[in-house]
Amino acid sequence: MNEKPLPLVLVTHTLPPAWLESLQGRCLQIVGPEDATFLAPELEANLAEAEGLFTLLTIRVSDELLDKMPRLRVVSNMAVGVDNIDLAACTRRGIPVGNTPGVLTEGTADLTMALLLAAGRGLATSSQDARQGRWKTWRPAGWLGADLNGATLGIIGMGKIGQAVAQRARGFGMKIIYTDTIPRPNVPADRVSLDELLAGSDFVSLHVPLLAETRGLINEAALRKMKPGAYLINAARGPIVDTPALVRALREGWIAGCGLDVTDPEPLPPDHALYSFPNCLIVPHIGSATWNTRRRMAELACDNLLAGLAGRPLPNCVNPEVQK
Repeated sequence: MNEKPLPLVLVTHTLPPAWLESLQGRCLQIVGPEDATFLAPELEANLAEAEGLFTLLTIRVSDELLDKMPRLRVVSNMAVGVDNIDLAACTRRGIPVGNTPGVLTEGTADLTMALLLAAGRGLATSSQDARQGRWKTWRPAGWLGADLNGATLGIIGMGKIGQAVAQRARGFGMKIIYTDTIPRPNVPADRVSLDELLAGSDFVSLHVPLLAETRGLINEAALRKMKPGAYLINAARGPIVDTPALVRALREGWIAGCGLDVTDPEPLPPDHALYSFPNCLIVPHIGSATWNTRRRMAELACDNLLAGLAGRPLPNCVNPEVQK
C-alpha cells in the first residue's frame, strides 16, 4: 500500500535546525537564505506545489503570491504581527494564518527598557567618546542624561508588552500613563488621551500593532506636542513613526532623542539621516532576540504549520473564521 506523500513546505529563511526539529519526517522542506527579503528562486520555482508556507516578517505574502499557490493550506508567520500578510486574501481562500504571540513579551519589554535607559543616558555617545579618547577625566557636567526615577513614561498601547514595560518601569520609580482603545482597569496607571500623553511624558514608548489607524501615528504634529526634553522609544513597528518628521524633530530639537528597534524603511540604508544624530540610537529589530524567545517562536510557528497541514485548528490563528 502506497503511503501518502509528505506535504511540501516552503521555509522562507534558514533557521537553526533544532528550532525546526518538529517538522522532520512530517513534511518536505525547501529553505531560503538567512537574510532573505524576497522569495528565493528555489522557493519561487515550487510555489504551485507548496501546501505550507513558513515565513518571517520580511517576506510579503500578497494576493498575487497566493494566486501562484493553489495548493496552499496554511501560512505560519514566525512573529506576533502579521502586517506582512494580506489577511483578507488568505481568508477569502480559506487559508488559516498563524502567529506566535505571548512568547516574546518579556524579551521585547527588556529591550524596550534597554533602549529607554541607553537613550536617556546617552550610552552610545559616551561609549564612543571613551573609545575615541575624548574621556580625559571625570567631568561634573560631562555626559549628562535623564533621570528615570520620578520621570513619566507614556505607553501607547497597553497590551501584554506595554504592561510588561510598565511593570519594569515602576521598578525604576517611574510614573506611568497610557493611551489605549481598551481601558485596562487592572493596570496601575492613568489612562489619558494621546495628546495628554505626548505633552506630559518624559519618555514615550510605542507598543501598538501596525494597522491603518496606527500607520504614521507619530507624525510631525505628534512630535511637536512632546516635551523638548522627552525621548521617543519604538520597539513596535517602524511605520508607526513618520520617518521624515522624526528626522526633522531631531534636527530642530523638538525632542531630546530616541531609541529605535524598528525603522521605516527597514533596514535603514547606511547613509540615512537618522544615523547622523548622536541622540538617535538604532538597533536592528532585536526586540525578541534572545535564544529562548526566538527558539520558542519557531516552535510555535511549527505547531501552527503542522496543525494547518493536518487540517486541525491552529493553536494561534489570526483569522479563526476560516477554521469554523
